[in-house]
Amino acid sequence: MIKKYYFLSLILGLSVLSNPLFAQENDFGNWLMYFGTNKVADDWSIHSEIQYRNHTLAPVNIEQLLLRTGVNYHLSKSAILTLGYGYIASHDFDSAPKEPESVESRIFQQLILTNKVGRIKFEHRYRIEQRWVNSDYKNRVRYRLMAFIPINKPTITTGTVFLGIYDEIFMNTKQTFFDRNRLYFALGYQFSKTTQVQVGYLRQRVNDFGKDYLQVGVVFNPDFRKKD
Repeated sequence: MIKKYYFLSLILGLSVLSNPLFAQENDFGNWLMYFGTNKVADDWSIHSEIQYRNHTLAPVNIEQLLLRTGVNYHLSKSAILTLGYGYIASHDFDSAPKEPESVESRIFQQLILTNKVGRIKFEHRYRIEQRWVNSDYKNRVRYRLMAFIPINKPTITTGTVFLGIYDEIFMNTKQTFFDRNRLYFALGYQFSKTTQVQVGYLRQRVNDFGKDYLQVGVVFNPDFRKKD
């Protein structure tokens, strides 16, 4: 219980930093995120995702609204295939929130593989994207390697404080081949079997431009299968 209060205090402290007094244009951004994986059958689940990304540390100047959903097929406990769709509306700094400068529709295919080395769980995410950005068609391939490191327990179960670390590379078939990289560090807490929160730092580099983001993510995975 004490560890839970420490984690909530950390979230409160970071939210104070999100006050507009601390936010300057393009210095530090903010991503507020929700992720859900909901079992509907033994081998099938639904993925849902909302990301509200901001140019500033305070969530008052929208950069992107990302909505993503998909159907997952669980090949095994350590392998998941996904077919999904994403909608992404992008805004310039200080643009009108209702008028995005760029709108993207995206279809994606994904494979997630997991394995453990000692107490560390590794997640390999391979993703292929077909993108329509303002009617311009593009292809992209992404690879993300993430590590989950439990701190106070051998595995991530209810009441576990953990570290989440990942690096992701983006590869294009048009323009610059390697155009984007994301490096992420987070502290997480597993509130229950279905609910997890991560608060972290993301460093994103796009070509020659780099930017930092505070990320707050909620994972909520209730089981939608009918109970006997």
